[in-house]
Amino acid sequence: MLGQGFVSAAAIAASVLFILSLGGLSNQEKAKRAVWYGIVGMAVAVFFTAFGPGIGGYWWMIPMMIIGAVIGWYVANKVDMTEMPQLVAALHSFVGLAAVFVAWNADLERRRVLAVQAVEGATEQFSAFAALVATKAPDELMFLQIEVVFAIFIGAVTFTGSVIAFGKLAGKVDGKSKQLPGGHLLNAGAAVLSLLLAILYLNGAGFWTLLVLAALAFFIGYHLIMGIGGADMPVVVSMLNSYSGWAAAAVGFTLSNDLLIVTGALVGSSGAILSYIMCKAMNRNFISVILGGFGGTQGPAADIEGEQVAIDAGGVASALNDADSVIIVPGYGMAVAQAQNAVSELTRKLRSAGKNVRFGIHPVAGRLPGHMNVLLAEAKVPYDIVLEMDEINDDFPTTDVVIVIGSNDIVNPAAQEDPNSPIAGMPVLTVWEAKQVFVCKRGQGTGYSGIENPLFFKENTRMFYGDARESIDSLLPLVD
Repeated sequence: MLGQGFVSAAAIAASVLFILSLGGLSNQEKAKRAVWYGIVGMAVAVFFTAFGPGIGGYWWMIPMMIIGAVIGWYVANKVDMTEMPQLVAALHSFVGLAAVFVAWNADLERRRVLAVQAVEGATEQFSAFAALVATKAPDELMFLQIEVVFAIFIGAVTFTGSVIAFGKLAGKVDGKSKQLPGGHLLNAGAAVLSLLLAILYLNGAGFWTLLVLAALAFFIGYHLIMGIGGADMPVVVSMLNSYSGWAAAAVGFTLSNDLLIVTGALVGSSGAILSYIMCKAMNRNFISVILGGFGGTQGPAADIEGEQVAIDAGGVASALNDADSVIIVPGYGMAVAQAQNAVSELTRKLRSAGKNVRFGIHPVAGRLPGHMNVLLAEAKVPYDIVLEMDEINDDFPTTDVVIVIGSNDIVNPAAQEDPNSPIAGMPVLTVWEAKQVFVCKRGQGTGYSGIENPLFFKENTRMFYGDARESIDSLLPLVD
């Protein structure tokens, strides 16, 4: 059993490691080391918490930790890079559900301690959290109850919201915006009832209030995310990441665990900041995101004139051989086809021929922030030619060839040209301004969000149909 001094020192060390990890993840060259900071920090946190003062029940706790570690290792090895957004959403749901269970248990322990104190029983029998509760004054117990309410509400919203986000990302739930009759009034009504139940609970009502509160919060989480369209799922995942952090922080206050408070605050604040940045990148209102009030169509979409014109590998290769400047815009289709290595080889050949090749990355390309950057780094594409949207958007008019690989919304002119489009006002990569645009796409269907793209019908656009990896592979022997 370790003393409280060791546990406090470990909490500080783990917090520093988590901060270093977050800071390092902002740079691709430092990202691998940053991940190790996080791994070591979490190992320190788990070890010193598990063997801290007043902790027992190792006969079942240690086996549970081993089982969880094995499951995590297995899932992480099995999941493809294309499925990382779904995995992140699923992990958020676990954090939310854990917060609900911990908060329920905290209140049950509070009631148990108060029952013993009411008959002037011995409180020396208590250990761990119950022993801490036994030392609290009435005002401190009131704060404990408030913390329990917050942990249950935020945790429950995070759980069901993350489950629905997982379903939409995995294609198991329809990606379109859907709400029950009543729409946001249902959410508002559930929120008001949750507040009333919280007041009843704080005024001495039974444990049933926390159960009903959780049920209402489960509904709010479900209905909020169901009301958000598939095009906005990257923002939703980031938002739920923030929710899971605040749920963890609330549980940290409940358990008087400084490390959990710091870690939850780091996750919550960083997730909120990322959500805000992504909202700006998509021209969305941050408050509207939090309330689940976006992602729907404003009116009838504009008619699209023209037709999609196909081209074969020979035509694309000829254009590349004649070009001096090339910009490649990757999207989720590249991830699905696992075409990043073929794209990297094409880039190498073009650069060896003296051509200026760069990549244009939209902030929400793929289904998770940084999704494309990770794939390109994995394929050893040089960092210095991978540019963000703001860095490269002005260069499209002077670019000879743009190759779009599996992207839809982030290169959709409707964002600028159609005020009724669900993505109206969203900043996009203006690829249509280049001299020639080739779109690698499986077929003529719409993208994940279900929004038609006028880019595919423009005179300077040609559709290079087929699996992205096979299509890029077919170009390699034809490029000089």
